Amino acid sequence: MRLPGSAADTAILSTILFPIFSAAIGNIDCTRVVVNKIPFNLKELGGARSVMHSVDLGPSRTNTTYTIDICKPLGKAKDVNKDDQCPHGTRVCAIEHQISDEEGKDVLMRVYPIAGELHEQLNGKDMNAKWELLKNSESNDDPTEEGLLLEMNGGYKPEDGKSRPQKAVVKFLCDKSRTGLENLPKPENPFEEGKDKREEGGEDKDDGSPSLQFVSYTEANDADVLELKWKTKYACEDANPVVEHWGFFTWFLIIAFMSTAAYLIFGSWLNYNRYGARGWDLLPHGDTLRDLPYLLKDWFRRVLNTVQGGGSRGGYAAV
Repeated sequence: MRLPGSAADTAILSTILFPIFSAAIGNIDCTRVVVNKIPFNLKELGGARSVMHSVDLGPSRTNTTYTIDICKPLGKAKDVNKDDQCPHGTRVCAIEHQISDEEGKDVLMRVYPIAGELHEQLNGKDMNAKWELLKNSESNDDPTEEGLLLEMNGGYKPEDGKSRPQKAVVKFLCDKSRTGLENLPKPENPFEEGKDKREEGGEDKDDGSPSLQFVSYTEANDADVLELKWKTKYACEDANPVVEHWGFFTWFLIIAFMSTAAYLIFGSWLNYNRYGARGWDLLPHGDTLRDLPYLLKDWFRRVLNTVQGGGSRGGYAAV
């Protein structure tokens, strides 16, 4: 007897409930993003991808590197102090440096998560990822643009002893001439689980512009918002044509037909080799099959008699 809570039960429950829990906390399956019944496969954009934004402060400047992985949380850098890394579960990480042009000093100012599954952290929340088609998004100014809009939450930024909520908005623009990996800089930290894949498929464009670009970082009342723009052919609506699949009923009929055929063929071969049977005797349970029409006829007669006699009153008749 199998007790509740056994390893087998745990495995079954995990298989059934994991997709539900994943959707609840906002996980992203980048191999199949379906928006308004249109499928997209963004797997090739996975890995640690970075973009840098610089702010001139006169004698110094602030360089902030934003690293994103849309397919899974960013890994940990092996040779970097724990306090100088984003926490586990981060999808978008900001690393801020202050550089003195005169002295040439490079000082790491702070590292903080913009978005991710950070509900276990003290200041974090669920990522609550949301997808939209650009042409249907109210926040997109150009309704003619083709692509996707991804919103990710959950980040926080330490500031003056408090914590400000963070949010990332990524606009994936359809560009059939780009894979999305062109001219991307190396991530600042060598993320162990999200290494840069530029060498595997990224190419340099003649204009030198990166496919992933910084748009803005604005402070709002509810959260600071990082906006990125990502040009890629994988955001085109015709990049992944829908393939029609057979439904359950079709598969049931096919399996039932093949099972019946296999049973009859194997049974006939067995009767031929074992008993030398011929004709109807070849078929397994041939007698039953021959009598099947009569059995059905008798069964229908019984059912008909039962229905017709259903209105009669039972019990003893008066004498």
